[in-house]
Amino acid sequence: VEASGFGRHSYPIEVGFVLPNGHSFCSLIFPEPEWTHWDPKAETIHHISRDLLLQRGRPVVEVARLLNAQLMGQTVYSDGWANDYSWLGALFDVAGMSPGFKLENLRALLCEDEADHWHEVKATVASERGPQRHRASADARLLQLTLQRIRVSSKSERRFEGLQAP
Repeated sequence: VEASGFGRHSYPIEVGFVLPNGHSFCSLIFPEPEWTHWDPKAETIHHISRDLLLQRGRPVVEVARLLNAQLMGQTVYSDGWANDYSWLGALFDVAGMSPGFKLENLRALLCEDEADHWHEVKATVASERGPQRHRASADARLLQLTLQRIRVSSKSERRFEGLQAP
């Protein structure tokens, strides 16, 4: 989730995800009339202007319906769980709907060793991918690729440890 800022009055401006099969989804969100907070510092990170939201954003109800249609019954993982939970809550509250999916902290998928190496592996994967837009679905793809790399690496290490003499 990208947002208008980081404060109490911030709101979601873009949502995106990547499914295990590689399908990705991303949508800008048309701001509700009461959603007026705008943090220029946040805009320098995500490069989404309020004007772009007004021109290309989808209505909140449409975005909530699309999320439920594509994520129904699934668990979605986020590396910014606390903020994303609040922003998705704001989206679904305004839409008058409940999410049909569960949002969890990505950390729940990682063992201690994997968590210890997460940022290093993520930086390596990001570097290999080259410059990317800081957008919701691109960020989700980076998280997915990092998790895959961590899992392959952890599996290889466990296999190697099993081959060592006692």
